[in-house]
Amino acid sequence: MWGVTPASPPPHAVVFDNDGLLLDTEAAWTRAEVALFAHHGHTFTDDHKRDMIGSSHTVAAGKLEVMLGLPGAGEALMVELHDRVMAEAATGTVEPRPGAVALVDALLAAGIPIAVASNSPRAFLDLVLRSSGMAGRFAITVAGDEVPEPKPAPDIYLEACRRLDADPTRSVGLEDSPTGAQAAKAAGLTVIGVPYLPGMEIPPADVVAASLADDVVLETVGLVPSRG
Repeated sequence: MWGVTPASPPPHAVVFDNDGLLLDTEAAWTRAEVALFAHHGHTFTDDHKRDMIGSSHTVAAGKLEVMLGLPGAGEALMVELHDRVMAEAATGTVEPRPGAVALVDALLAAGIPIAVASNSPRAFLDLVLRSSGMAGRFAITVAGDEVPEPKPAPDIYLEACRRLDADPTRSVGLEDSPTGAQAAKAAGLTVIGVPYLPGMEIPPADVVAASLADDVVLETVGLVPSRG
């Protein structure tokens, strides 16, 4: 574990995205998406993945209608996709992303409040947090079906900070997609981008790191003094 003496001043809170940032759930999502597309006579490609990653339920539904040539079927397709990804996630252990466990444990040891803010529905979020062994580390989690508007709206991040009694403008959000980064930035947080897909740009992020173990992450969340 890294040193846990926070730099001064530490952030009011650190809020983690879930899919592809905290946990490697994107593998389960990809298998579900591949199966969904195959069921409807299409091939799921890397371009589809880049377009879908980070999308809210409503946005993803619209994208699926276009990708699969099924206008008006978005909600039914999302129900099918949700059923498939729940089955995929239930078949095996979901692993944390590199550096996630050490970072979360260091933040807890330093007394910096943490939360999860995910666009995924509550049922999926709870399932994968339990499967990964991370559920007990987070007292506060907010799911996409618990706020008026999902990412890229700021609602999820504002709600997470509200529950933590934290000032969003003095808090940090970690995201792996432009959609999530836009939400955290709109809520006023400092944003660390950690792309799940190599080469993916995260324009709203204040800093970008290759993994949660990077020095720039530790500096930005207040665990070590900034070298800048």
